[in-house]
Order: sequence, then structure tokens, then C-alpha cells
Amino acid sequence: MSTNDFWGKDLSELNETDFEAMLESVDTNSIDLQSVVQGTVLRIDAERVLIDINYKAEGFVDINEFKNEEGEITVQVGDVVEVFLERVNQEAGACEISKKKADQVKAWEVIAEKYDNNETIKGIITHRVKGGLSVDIGVKAFLPGSQVSLRPMKNLEQLLEREYEFRIIKFNKKRGNIVLSRRALLEEKRRVERAKTLEKLEVGNIMRGKVKNITEYGVFIDLGGIDGLLHITDMTWARISHPEEMVRKDDEIDVLILKFDAESQRVSLGHKQLWPNPWEGVESKYPVGSLVKGKVVNIEKYGIFVELEKGIEGLIHVTELSWDKRGGSAQHSYNIGDEVDALVKNVDLKEARISLSIKSITTNPWEDINLRYPVGSVISGKVRGIKEYGIFLEIEKGIDGLVHVSDLSWSKRDKNPNELYSLGETVTAKVKDIDVQNERLSLSIKDVNEDPWLSVQSRYFIGQIVEGKIASNTEFGVFVEIEDGVDGLIHETELLLGKTAENYPRGKSLKVEILRIEAMDHRISLSEKNANKEDGSVNDYIVSGSSTNAELNDVFGEFDMGSDSDSEE
Repeated sequence: MSTNDFWGKDLSELNETDFEAMLESVDTNSIDLQSVVQGTVLRIDAERVLIDINYKAEGFVDINEFKNEEGEITVQVGDVVEVFLERVNQEAGACEISKKKADQVKAWEVIAEKYDNNETIKGIITHRVKGGLSVDIGVKAFLPGSQVSLRPMKNLEQLLEREYEFRIIKFNKKRGNIVLSRRALLEEKRRVERAKTLEKLEVGNIMRGKVKNITEYGVFIDLGGIDGLLHITDMTWARISHPEEMVRKDDEIDVLILKFDAESQRVSLGHKQLWPNPWEGVESKYPVGSLVKGKVVNIEKYGIFVELEKGIEGLIHVTELSWDKRGGSAQHSYNIGDEVDALVKNVDLKEARISLSIKSITTNPWEDINLRYPVGSVISGKVRGIKEYGIFLEIEKGIDGLVHVSDLSWSKRDKNPNELYSLGETVTAKVKDIDVQNERLSLSIKDVNEDPWLSVQSRYFIGQIVEGKIASNTEFGVFVEIEDGVDGLIHETELLLGKTAENYPRGKSLKVEILRIEAMDHRISLSEKNANKEDGSVNDYIVSGSSTNAELNDVFGEFDMGSDSDSEE
């Protein structure tokens, strides 16, 4: 009976002779403990797999050690498998074995062999650890952060659960220490690519490269181990503000070798040079003074860019958009894609620039302004600007007129335009002067009406009680407007109350007496004290604001106050 005939039987079934024969057949010296041995799968249960390792003993392995990632059992009865033999109990006919440990031992053997032969090994990056990443190559290995890539990476998490090839740079089986490098492989690959690229790097050659990095001034192209700079001015014949308008990272594009310094290995690239220069002969296609049509492709504060054809753009400066000297906002007047007609004003081949104008193909509203708004005519306009020195009235599109602060009112008292007018308000004014050459229109609001000071003595007299509104509060007194354009001053000595802004706010109504009239100098002196006496004097009988000199004489005569000259005194 062979030893295999004993195996699998219950010991109670064996007679004494058979049992002794079985024990004698076991060579205990041949048992290789703490090593990987082969065995045959005898039985598969729900939780365990029974394996015969040919040492007259059976061992059980947890069934999970034979399951793949999907949970499927990877062995069948009769399969020969490798397991790690921990120890054997010959009396019990059993042994301790492990499939998992066998895999680890084999993995260490493979790793050691690859390390000795300087071979690469594949592994899956499992998680991040202090200083780098943990990699599963059959056993745990460490990938330092400095060895991940050619350049430092900020987001190492993007590499998790991915399989890569590595170079083993440190190996110590006793300490269980394995250090990997992905950078070493990338550097080796780069050196090979660089050598191949250098063979092709000649000025004038066309090469295909990948966009590696994008900056404001250009794009760095990986030509294969060597980077070249594609400057923004060499990307396209058309105007662009940023390289991202043309390319994105990892895009592949064809480039022309413009310059190559073998010593520093600096490469200058061109892309627009792959096509004919559209600016050649542009002065004959777009002569100065010709009318052109184009599409708005870019809008800036200083103007709009119009594409006349692929690679040819012209600038319409904001001052050339309309005759309106205010310029206006190009962003509000035009949109990308709008088609416009324009006049060619200038062509600069050296700088590859074309200056265009829209206003030059429209009528200048200042050419016949003398006919439309002759000097002396009265016009209306909307307040579109308010300054300390006056207000601007929009008479029509592109035509503004200035009303200087001195032409706002007949009053000589300084006035703040912001207090008198508001934006959008419609105002009537008279044309004072026209300067066609400098496109200036001078207007006057006060000249719309006659100077009220010319006839002020026919409406007011000394001693008259009138009512007005405070126009301003000064250091020496208070100005009171008794009618539009006619102000009088109440000196601080003629005020009833202390001269403070609280006592005499702008707009407050006051009753005052006229003390003196100086029409030529546009001056009237007033008194609040005299107008508010409670002594029953003649002033109480004067009708405010409407009395005439004749009526005053009647009043004085009724009270027998003496001659006219006495009354004036």
C-alpha cells in the first residue's frame, strides 16, 4: 500500500500494520518548514479549502485567500497550488499552511530578482502616507513624494488607485523596506526622447509637440524630452490677448523651429509661420481712403477690433467711432460679431496695424452748425454734465454746448451749478458763440431773458418792504433773492438773529426793507431789522413787493411826513 493510499482515511480504519507502515514512510527530514510548497486541492467547503501537501498531512486554508476582487473562487478540486508551510503535526496528520503568505514570499523573491537585475515593477498606488504614497507591488512599498514625477505635484490624490511602473531604488528584505521611484523611469524615458529629438532639431524643421504649460506671454511645447517656447506673437497672424484663446494644456500642434541653441538647448518655435503672411500686399488690398466691411472680434475700452479677413484686423479707436467728443463706451455701442462699415485711415505694415474710422463715413454735425443754430438763436437741450465751471447741454447727438457759470444767471453772486440743475433736466439757452474748427458751442441761460437789473429801479425803491428767499449764507451777511436774477444783501448788522446757518438756512423766506439800490453794480442793500419793527411806522402801510414811488408819496403825504427828499433820508 502506497502512502497515498493511507491519506484521506480515518485512522480508526487502519490496522496496526498499516499504521506502522504509514509512519515509517514519512521522512521527517524531508519536510521543508517555513517555505513555499506545492499541494493539491482535495475539497472546497463554504469557509475552507482542504489541501494535501504530500507530507502525510492535510491543511486548511481560509477560502477568502482564494477569492479575487470580485469575490469569485479561483481554484477547483484537483488544482495544484503553492502554499506556505508553517508547521506539521504528524501525530494528528495535520499542518498549518497559508496561501497569502506563499504569495508574499513569492512576491519578495520576484522583487529581489528585479532589484538585482535593475528591472521595473508594476504596482498600484493605494493611499497617501507621510512623505509620499503607499504602493502595492505584492507587498507594501514606499514611493517618496520627490520620486513621483519630474516636477513636484501638489495633488498626489489624483494618482490613487492607478497602476504605474516603478524602479526599485532601495531594497532590504530583513527590514521589509522597499523604496520605489517613478521619476527615475520618467527621466530615463526623457533622456531617450531627448536624444531622438536632438537628431531632428534643425531650424526650419516642422515638428509636432504637446502643450505643456501656458503663460501670458506664450506656450511651452514638449517636443519630446526638450521644451520649446512658442511666443504669443508667433502663434497667429491675427491679434490675440492670451494664448488660451488658441490652445489648451495637452493639445498637440505643429510648430516650426525658428531658433535652436545647442549649448543651452533653448528652442524658439513658431506656429503662424506655417501659413503665408496675410499682411503681404495688404496696402494694395486695403488702400488708405477705401471703404471696408468687417466683423467685430474684440472690444476694449480704447476701441474695437474689426476682422477684415483671416489674420487681418483693424482698430477703430474710440475717438473714431462717432463725432461725439464724449467718445462714449465701445462696450455699450457694439457687440462681438457685429458687422460694421469703416474707412481705412492708415496702414502700418511694419507694426501690422490698420487704423479704421466709422465717423469719417458719416456727416460731421459741426459742418453746418452755423445754419442750424445761428448765434442769437434760442435752443433747448438736456443737461448731460455738471462741472464747477458750468453745465453741458446736449443739443443733438454729437453736439454739446457749455453754459459757463457766469452765464447761468444775471446775479453776480457765485452759484453752484449742482444746486441749480440736475442731469437730464431740459434747459433753454441762447447761442452766444460758435467755434467750428475746435467744435465748441458757447451758450447762455441768462441771455434768454433781459437783464432784470436794467429796470430794477422801476420795480423797487428805498424803504420798500419786500419778501424773498435766502440764497446763501456768507461770513458778512445773508443774500436774499427777491426775484429771479436779483439778489440783495442783508449785512450781519441788519439781521434780527445771530448769523448762523441754523437761523438762516438756504430757502427760508424773509421780510426785508430795501436800504440802497445800486443797479449799475447789481447791488441792493437790505435790512431785516427795519422790516420787522413794531413801532407802527410808515413801513407797516407799504404794500410789499408791489408799491410804486407814487404810492409811497401818497402814504407819506397822508401822514404829513414832509417832502420827498426828507422822506428819502
